[in-house]
Amino acid sequence: MGKTIYKSRLRNKGQVTVPQEIRTLLGAEEGDDLLFYTDQAGRVVVSRSQIVDPEQAWFWSDRWQLMEHEAQADLDAGRIVEYTNIAEALAALDEIPADDDAED
Repeated sequence: MGKTIYKSRLRNKGQVTVPQEIRTLLGAEEGDDLLFYTDQAGRVVVSRSQIVDPEQAWFWSDRWQLMEHEAQADLDAGRIVEYTNIAEALAALDEIPADDDAED
């Protein structure tokens, strides 16, 4: 893979504009925090800061986010069932055949 170089000028107070291509690669938007660190080879690495409250980290796991996207797709497509009370919902769950291949 060839090297792509982007130029930016160091401004007053150490400010630099991060090129659009790099912001896109990082998934960074206005207001996001960026992290700068050096690797073992002495290169400066830039990454988008994704600081998550440890009590909320489960929500941001890849698996949970996949399930969130699947649930939203079902909602958007109208693949939902509404129940009038919890007993009705639980009874419907009891009618679902057990999946012997399901992981616990």
